[in-house]
Formats: sequence, C-alpha cells, structure tokens
Amino acid sequence: MWTWFHKLGSPPHLYRLAGKLAPWLLWIAIVLIAVGTYGGLVLAPPDYQQGDGFRIIYVHAPSAWMSMSIYTVMATASAIGLIWRMKLAFAVAAASAPVGASFTFLALVTGAIWGQPMWGTWWVWDARLTSELILLFVYFGYMGLRAAFSEVQKADRASAVLAIVGVVNLPIIHYSVVWWNTLHQVSTVTKLDNPSISMDMLWPLLVMIVGFNLFYIAILATRVRSEVLGRERNARWVGEALDDLLPENRVTA
Repeated sequence: MWTWFHKLGSPPHLYRLAGKLAPWLLWIAIVLIAVGTYGGLVLAPPDYQQGDGFRIIYVHAPSAWMSMSIYTVMATASAIGLIWRMKLAFAVAAASAPVGASFTFLALVTGAIWGQPMWGTWWVWDARLTSELILLFVYFGYMGLRAAFSEVQKADRASAVLAIVGVVNLPIIHYSVVWWNTLHQVSTVTKLDNPSISMDMLWPLLVMIVGFNLFYIAILATRVRSEVLGRERNARWVGEALDDLLPENRVTA
C-alpha cells in the first residue's frame, strides 16, 4: 500500500517520473489556460457592475489561489522532510518556493490593476492585500534563508522550520474578509452550495484554476529534476542518466 510513497523517496525513480509527467502536464495546462482565457475574455458576459473590468479575475483569482496552494505544498513537504528525513521532500519544497513567489507577485499586481478602477487606488492596506504581501515576504525569506547556508542539509532544516511557521498566515489570508471589514470582496467561488457568480462566468474561472495547477505541477516536476541532480550529482545513477541524455559523451573502447 505504501510502496508508491517509498518509491517517491528514491531519487532515480522521482527523476524519471518527473521527466515523464512534465511534458504531458505542461501541454494539458497550456490547452486549459487557452480555453479558460478565451471563455473569460470572449464568451463570458460583462459584469453588471464592473463591466469588462472584472475579466482580470481570470488571472488574479487563480494566481491568488496558487499562492496559498503552493505554500501549503511547500510547508507540507518541509514537515515531511523534518519528520521522516526525506531529502526529496526538501527538494520539492525548495523547487516550489520560486514558483509560489511568482504566483503571489502576479496576484498582487493583478489585484492592483483591478483595484485602481474599482477602488480608485492601486493599493490600500486592506487585510487581504496586506496578508498576501506578507506571504510574498515569507516566500522571499524562505529562499533567502536557503541561500544563506552553504551546506544543503542545514539549509533544508532551517528553511523547513520557517515554512512551517509561516503557515499561520494562510488562514489569515483566507478569512481576512470575514474577520475584518475590508474593501476586498468576500469569497464567491468557494461558496460551493451557492456560488455568487453565474455559471457562464464561473466555468472559465474553474478551467483556469485547473490549468494553473497543472502548470505548477509541470514546472515543479522540471525544477525537482534539477534539484535532484544537484543533490545527487556524485551518485552513479546520475552519470548513467546523463549518458542516456547525451550518448555522444559516452567513452567507447
């Protein structure tokens, strides 16, 4: 039952699996993002209050979702690495951080572009916006802390502790619009029993969210392969894998 879990702890197995999955996931993600973009920008009707300005939601909302989802993956992988001492869990966390920071930055930028015509300002110290900005700083702190250590094992442990502590910010981001009186609108999509958005506007958004998730997994798979190679560069299987990729470098008798 747990064979698959133990296999994920094998660097050669994870390296090969990630290499097989990445291209397929990337192409599926591109198709879904293209469909979602067309549905959101062309097929969805204008909002009755915001007009066509609401359409930035098809980039902003998935980016904000990914910023928290990727951090959850990063913190979970860090916890697994600390508890079970799985080096590849640390590799997943390290590979996720730059991608999560990029999505967080995109969420903040698109939120500012959306907020300027709707609120009359590019930025307010709204609870949701401020906690999302703190999340970006936590991502930067995680990456900076890793870079501060020359020894990989110390970098893994120190950054893992920071990632786990930073989880406290996630419920603040999610519930900030409920706990405080903020300018940011309340949740619309996550009200699964009765979403506050019509289906002709909702389906492109859901497609974009799935596409963004698959895009992240594809990029993660590629980055994890690089992390694994860096950590296992002296292992015999790495040399064999490189020989398979670059057969012209093989030494012939």
